[in-house]
Amino acid sequence: MINISHVRKTFEGLEAVEKVSIHVNRGSIYGLLGSNGAGKTTLLKILAGIYAYDEGEVTIDGQPVFENPSIKDKIFFIQDHPYFFPQYTVKQMAQFYKSIYSRWDEGRFEELAAIFEIDIHKKIHRFSKGIQRQAAFILALSSKPEVLILDEPMDGLDPVMRKKVKSLLVGEVADREMTILISSHNLREVEDLCDYIGIMHKGRVILEKDLDDLKTDTHKIQVAFKGPIPAIFDSMKILHKEKRGSIIICIVKGNAEEISAYAEQFKPVIFDLLPLTLEEIFIYEMGDAGYAVQNILG
Repeated sequence: MINISHVRKTFEGLEAVEKVSIHVNRGSIYGLLGSNGAGKTTLLKILAGIYAYDEGEVTIDGQPVFENPSIKDKIFFIQDHPYFFPQYTVKQMAQFYKSIYSRWDEGRFEELAAIFEIDIHKKIHRFSKGIQRQAAFILALSSKPEVLILDEPMDGLDPVMRKKVKSLLVGEVADREMTILISSHNLREVEDLCDYIGIMHKGRVILEKDLDDLKTDTHKIQVAFKGPIPAIFDSMKILHKEKRGSIIICIVKGNAEEISAYAEQFKPVIFDLLPLTLEEIFIYEMGDAGYAVQNILG
């Protein structure tokens, strides 16, 4: 579906994107994470066909994006600060998008306006930041894109509205295999939405992981023993280990059932296998790779 291969982009000698390669399958939600200045927005603008790139290849369905109207008809990009024409109402913006997107769905527009409870005859510049972002989602989803590109999409939305937006996005993916690429610096925000994660740092993608693989392959255990501590950890892949009183807490990689079966052989007084948040997983993954994750995602 989306293929970004060895893409490089510089601005006045500054390398904003350096040999980045990403592949996103149709119907998936890809989370692009990284701190401000990591190169995420530049990469999204390249994918949206706004920026030309210096080297590499960017294709959707095997076709180049830049200066390709037939492919751009399949893409909708909501920037971190959504743009609307001055003095336009939501309805007038809808008429504009209707004129340029071949799959515009007027019924869907009216349905979404009702869901978000937005006055489509009010000028958009009079709305708050959060409601302007809601208007952007209404226009985007009514355009029926095959690829939806989102840059910090939840900024300005309250928790109830975030939940509503996430539900709508997941529904679009399930119903018609829309593909979504989300840029964010907030891991918690995308944890329950994305199925694949990439982390950018200083213009490079330094880590890509399938979320299911991450969550089934990394675990927190806490154990305690009577008497001397046996050689339980010698055969485990330990990412982190600390002692709190008589309890030892470890972050380990491997299959949960195999870890439990192995640990029980040593007859611990206490043994718990605990869930990890996505943020915790990445902290230990990145630490294992030699990066300070708080400097990358902060």
